[in-house]
Amino acid sequence: MNQRPALPVFTLDPASATPLVTQLHDAIAAQISRGLWQPGMRLPSVRALAQACAVSTLTVTNAYNRLVAEGYVEARRASGYFVQARLPETPRARISEPPLSIDSLLLLQRVYGDDSLSIKPGSGWLPDQLLFTDGIKHGLATLSRRQPNAFARYGHAYGYVPLRQQIQTQLAARNIDAAPEQIILTHGASHALDLIARTLLQPGDTVLVDDPGYCNLLPTLRHMGVNIVGIEFTPQGPNTQALQRAAEQHKPKAFFTNTNLQNPTGASCSPATAFRILQLAGQHDFYVVEDDIFADLHPATAHSLAALDQLQRVVHISSFSKTISPSLRVGFIACDHALAEKLVFAKMAQGLTTSEINEQLVHAILVEGNHRSHLTRLRARLAEAQQQVGDALTACGMQLFHRPAGGMFVWAGLPAATDMHALVADAARQGMLLAPGYLFKPDQSATPWMRFNVAHAQSAELYRFLQKITLGSTS
Repeated sequence: MNQRPALPVFTLDPASATPLVTQLHDAIAAQISRGLWQPGMRLPSVRALAQACAVSTLTVTNAYNRLVAEGYVEARRASGYFVQARLPETPRARISEPPLSIDSLLLLQRVYGDDSLSIKPGSGWLPDQLLFTDGIKHGLATLSRRQPNAFARYGHAYGYVPLRQQIQTQLAARNIDAAPEQIILTHGASHALDLIARTLLQPGDTVLVDDPGYCNLLPTLRHMGVNIVGIEFTPQGPNTQALQRAAEQHKPKAFFTNTNLQNPTGASCSPATAFRILQLAGQHDFYVVEDDIFADLHPATAHSLAALDQLQRVVHISSFSKTISPSLRVGFIACDHALAEKLVFAKMAQGLTTSEINEQLVHAILVEGNHRSHLTRLRARLAEAQQQVGDALTACGMQLFHRPAGGMFVWAGLPAATDMHALVADAARQGMLLAPGYLFKPDQSATPWMRFNVAHAQSAELYRFLQKITLGSTS
């Protein structure tokens, strides 16, 4: 027969900000941890403990369930709750970090959740204070009022229908005509790029990309075994003369380009450049994959290849990661009907549907009404940061590729003789994450250029570090 501990009387404070269930849970866990309740002992019944502590039976049940989930307590059917035998606690061994990787996967390997780097001008996302956290809170409150069956299904293969209809409205405001069945929801823009690449390309095909361009796309393309050809990105967008030569020589299947506030340069595609890109795509029969996730951050009207082409050769990508939160992982593809069907087939084969709960949350945020005012404030903050960071980098002796009017990124160059590998490693030892330019080069060639995220780059320590580099190279 299992020994039963004496009926406890815990001192619980109903006036405390700590919920009663948490107070009760913590008190029982402390008793078990101190060995006052031994493994195998049967805990008081729910009703008895509720009476002794003057709380509801639901409070006791919830506290017991938490203890079960944490391994303190074992629930036995028709018998009650028993103290669980726990492994003796041993000091946690310190998890040693691998040596700093300074290869082309640096951003993929180290920056997500790496708290050892406290200053992150090389990161690709907004700081927490610039994200739409209030919108997320309100959206979650909206979802909590829905019927439980709203969260019980896989969801639509193309994605949550009301969100696709909302995206249709947003695209129409930018003169892009797309029916809901031409819109496919994805786990962010990176998932969208991966789906498109795997649908359009085969090993041995040639694909054109911005040079410099989006670093997370390059490993996907290399893994697929395609031939990657970089097209110089200028302050007006892709170099169309280089694009023409590459199209004539390589017969590419697709050109992946980031048209507005480009990552990493911050430059945008001019209307003349956009027109010429589409003209060359028609002449040489290749798709243009327009990664346009920063369009909402543009302080003026953002020009779009999709608006000019109306999704005939253009495959349009965007995401809500940069304007709401990267943790939601909701993006989308807009394209012609035939390609949309192929992409949905690839999406389902790869991982079934996307998360409808996240898609419902994004929809609630968009229709709640404050998202537009959030974007207005965000654009203003980034435009101000662009001016301040551009001035500070110039004062440090760095050369600016282009002065973006807004957006997250600026591309700045150090003296040509700078050892970028050593520079990045030294910065990391001082708690700073930098993004060297070779990460964004299709051929990973050496370059003195670096990407700075203006939302994370307002740091006196960063500028002192950079100034030492530039002064050292001229002394």
